Amino acid sequence: MATKVYIVYYSMYGHVEKLAEEIKKGAASVEGVEAKLWQVPETLHEDVLGKMSAPPKSDAPIITPTDLAEGDGFVFGFPTRFGMMSAQFKAFFDSTGGLWRTQELAGKPAGIFYSTGSQGGGQETTALTAITQLVHHGMIFVPIGYTFGAGMFEMEKVKGGSPYGAGTFAGDGSRQPSELELEQAFHQGKHIATITKKLKGVA
Repeated sequence: MATKVYIVYYSMYGHVEKLAEEIKKGAASVEGVEAKLWQVPETLHEDVLGKMSAPPKSDAPIITPTDLAEGDGFVFGFPTRFGMMSAQFKAFFDSTGGLWRTQELAGKPAGIFYSTGSQGGGQETTALTAITQLVHHGMIFVPIGYTFGAGMFEMEKVKGGSPYGAGTFAGDGSRQPSELELEQAFHQGKHIATITKKLKGVA
């Protein structure tokens, strides 16, 4: 039976979604792993999204807590809001109380990726504060550490991400994830998929 790695994200302007797509490719590159993209439900009304010039959502399915329980490993992605995960993603986690009561997700590995508006806009705090969600569910946080190698030490170009996970800078919205940021996202997907597969194999 295939190991299921779910890449669950919220993306308002597409930056997080681009990282999610690369993470899926990385996870799917591991033999025996089935990688799937999921979006969390939107909480803002369409009129509000229109005023914010948010583009239409992709066709990735909307996840429910029941769906989440079926995954063997996860990579959660979101944009930052004042140094923390977006309200949309927090609302989804708040809806997983049933899984918390049964500890259905306990022992399952999970990673985090993110997008911020600037270099001081929460690249580490967004991930750090999100770990509390994993802890209460008993999940195993899987950072990428420095396994990405030389790419972690890039100093000549602007690069998002950290030992916590892949990341990008959106700036005013016009900047898109760089090639190096996408490579890091691919690496994260492969890294977590490999660990998820190992853990499932010895369960």
